[in-house]
Amino acid sequence: MKISELTAGEEQLMNVLWKLNSAYMREIIESYPEPKPHPNTISTFLKILLEKEFVSSTREGRVFRYSVAVPFEEYRKFKLQNFLAHYCENSAKNLLKMMFKEKLIAPVDFQDFFEVKTTLHSTHKKEENESDISDFIAEITAPKAKKTDKEGKKKNKAEKKKSKKKKKDN
Repeated sequence: MKISELTAGEEQLMNVLWKLNSAYMREIIESYPEPKPHPNTISTFLKILLEKEFVSSTREGRVFRYSVAVPFEEYRKFKLQNFLAHYCENSAKNLLKMMFKEKLIAPVDFQDFFEVKTTLHSTHKKEENESDISDFIAEITAPKAKKTDKEGKKKNKAEKKKSKKKKKDN
């Protein structure tokens, strides 16, 4: 099934249907937010959504039951892919850069996604051509530097010398 773009009115009706999953016209009208459109308008949107295969219907006596045919998650994925294609050159990295630049996300928002937890403190103002988000991602995903045994022994020796010197001075 090919998912297509929805108008604002169609999407509003789908939001009602995604909450209900399956409903009669009466239930759809009751669930609609204020100001409620005329029932004929809703009926027209349902007809279009049936044609676009977003909704399916079954006749039960004299009334129809409308059911969701395209789950919300699939439509959301479709919308995100379209957004990336039209506004971010098909790059999630560009989306993150834009969100970071517009202060819609912060470094702390990424803590749940990476094993390495870090706090960033800006020490200087970045030039416009530098990529803040690229630097940020590189920093939080870089493995922590491990000290070699020699470095550890040298550090221990230096600490012991300092503590002996303090004892002599006292």
